[in-house]
Amino acid sequence: MDPISASCFSLHAEENARAIIEEKKQDEKFHEIIVSCRSLSHYDGRTIKTLLPQIFATVLSASFHIVVGISLAFSGILLPQLDDEKFPITPQQRPWLASVIVLVVPLGAIAGGFIMDAIGRLNTVKLAAIPGVFGWTIIAMATNFHMLIIGRLLTGLASALGTSPAIVYLTEIARADMRGSLISFAPAYASLGMVLTFLKGWFFSWRVVAWTCLGYTVVPCILLMFIPESPAWLVSKGKIEQASKSLAWINKYQPQPENKPQTLAEMQLAQLQKEHQKKLDEAALHGRGAAYKARAFLKPTGYKPLLILIGLFLCQQFAGIYITLFHSVEFFQAVGSPVNAYLASVLISTVRLFMSVLDTYLLRTFSRRPLIMLSGFSMATCMFFSGLFTKWIIEGTTDANWVPVAFLLLYVIASMLGLLPIPWTMTAELFPIEIRGVAHSIAYSSANILMFAAVQCYETLMTSFNGAAGIQFFFAVISIIAVIYTFVFVPETHRKKLTEIEEYFNHNLIYLGQKPKKGGKKEKSRNKEQTEKLMNV
Repeated sequence: MDPISASCFSLHAEENARAIIEEKKQDEKFHEIIVSCRSLSHYDGRTIKTLLPQIFATVLSASFHIVVGISLAFSGILLPQLDDEKFPITPQQRPWLASVIVLVVPLGAIAGGFIMDAIGRLNTVKLAAIPGVFGWTIIAMATNFHMLIIGRLLTGLASALGTSPAIVYLTEIARADMRGSLISFAPAYASLGMVLTFLKGWFFSWRVVAWTCLGYTVVPCILLMFIPESPAWLVSKGKIEQASKSLAWINKYQPQPENKPQTLAEMQLAQLQKEHQKKLDEAALHGRGAAYKARAFLKPTGYKPLLILIGLFLCQQFAGIYITLFHSVEFFQAVGSPVNAYLASVLISTVRLFMSVLDTYLLRTFSRRPLIMLSGFSMATCMFFSGLFTKWIIEGTTDANWVPVAFLLLYVIASMLGLLPIPWTMTAELFPIEIRGVAHSIAYSSANILMFAAVQCYETLMTSFNGAAGIQFFFAVISIIAVIYTFVFVPETHRKKLTEIEEYFNHNLIYLGQKPKKGGKKEKSRNKEQTEKLMNV
């Protein structure tokens, strides 16, 4: 038995401890219980003041997502204005201006994964500004289709490079119970970017909008100078002093832990170093570099979360969430809406923005699985009734054109409850630290490939399902499939430490059939009792 425990426990306690070790066959985990005494989350302050540094870092680090949202929505104002000014572009070239930004994301995201692991999370966001500035400048000065495509490619590359590091950074600095809320700032910023795009496109030319994007690209990089780098990344690079300063800044308002000589920042640093040393020991046995990362994906903690995320993103994309966003104007027209095209786009984007803000509360308060299932069921209900009324309108049974529009707005609200934001937050939550950057980028890239396929399939789906009514029924069915898929496969990550999530995948793939920990509640209670005895010594 560990010498520390031998000096702390009576003979009876020693026997109980040995029994626990023998039953669980997890010597390392029990050792961590003895050394740590309690989870560090126990010492976290629960006041708003203690969270201020994390909130401040979130507001600044996620701000690059504003220009990402503008990039996604820009084609919505670009294409109709190009028609108005007789810009030299053919009908075959038009779809590429909308979709090419999604195509370049996988390459940029995967490259970004390696870059962020090499130079840091925040430095990678700063690096993303370079193609962003060049891209928006080329778009603003474009005189032909090829300049627009080059500009869109560069802005897409900037979006890919700038989003993944920010999400990973937030994952690594956020308190476990606040992780979802803080990560949701990113899609909220993106939604704000979409609102700004359609509002400015309503009153200004696309060239003016492109020029203004230079500010949205450069300013976030300046703001990043006021927050520290991820302590987890700093420890992984051996920069212990900088990691200590970063943790001290993040925990500057945390109270002194009770009965502890160390500050919470010092305790977290020790834990990060300990976890990193384990990774180094494992790397020494199995090698490092790209080959090591590739082998890490062959472990249950690598391939299981990736497979689950790809399935979840498949449901998300073909449930119509992004199809209705990219084709919002056409979709509203197809269901017989008399609403102005720009007004409809602003309305949808505003609803998305409002729900993104609400998500910061929902993701902090409620578990992930119920939110996704409620979201999917509500989306299915809205799409079913919207499709039903659309069918009746086309058949002349009713002239209540406002009903499909109302249900589509409710559908957008329902999607923001869970099925839209949560899969994106999970791309950083589900993977272990040694591959988190690359794994997040691969998952992010896979999602964008599926998004491209879904958006490009819009016309085909409309034809295959005989118009707007049929495609809405299709979206309803996929939404129900998403509910079933989540119920069976998606694990719960709310209030879970990243190490707990990693441990889950070592033993489980299907959530319903997950293996219970040996001993169940009884053993958990016994472990807690042993830990409490140690603390009282």
